[in-house]
Amino acid sequence: DLHRRRHSFPTRRSSDLVLQVGELCDRFLAKRVTNVEAKFIEMDEIWGFVFCKARTATEKGHSPEVGDAWTWLAIDAESKLILSHVTGKRDEPSCRAFLKRLNNATTGRAQVTSDGLPLYTYNVPMHMGGRIDFAQLIKTYKSTQTEARYSPATITGIDKTVRFGQPDADHISTSYAERFNLSIRMHNRRMTRLTNAHSKTGEHHAAMMSLFIAYYNFCRKNEAVGKVSPAMAA
Repeated sequence: DLHRRRHSFPTRRSSDLVLQVGELCDRFLAKRVTNVEAKFIEMDEIWGFVFCKARTATEKGHSPEVGDAWTWLAIDAESKLILSHVTGKRDEPSCRAFLKRLNNATTGRAQVTSDGLPLYTYNVPMHMGGRIDFAQLIKTYKSTQTEARYSPATITGIDKTVRFGQPDADHISTSYAERFNLSIRMHNRRMTRLTNAHSKTGEHHAAMMSLFIAYYNFCRKNEAVGKVSPAMAA
């Protein structure tokens, strides 16, 4: 009897509340965040890590899942709604999955601004077609050995580069996307720097990101859009 009971216990995955809720939130977002008429879309990526830092993962020969974990984010600059997110690596497959999801979430003409990541340059027009005006905001940073280890880098230049269509120069910005990165780090313990609260598996990291974004979009009142949720504002 003891043997049967021991082997009838549910697996870690089926009994893990974080994974269950996170996966349901991700499906909910994909189903509900659709046909959004977002005029100005900003995109950015936020860095995190799974189990250990990338350097340690390489030295110890861990699997590719371990190390850097990037979450790609697109925000509607007016309603502050998160239109698309994908958690993975900072690579082409993740970029394509992110942009495909963004295209499915939005409708109508939009102006899109990203940072200077080269992966965006051709993939954004390829996945979103002729209905967008696209520009990249490329920032140049000063880097010296005398800077403090955790001080913010000093921006020495900003270049607004038009990639597709005719974007309005006044709305070429990633400020709201970068501000949302701060919200993630303040609300999601797994993204707090210099702690041991990081995710131990990629599945849990992705699940917590989906859970937070669902809460942010549909539950949290946003002062910038009249003290309603971004979903209500949109």
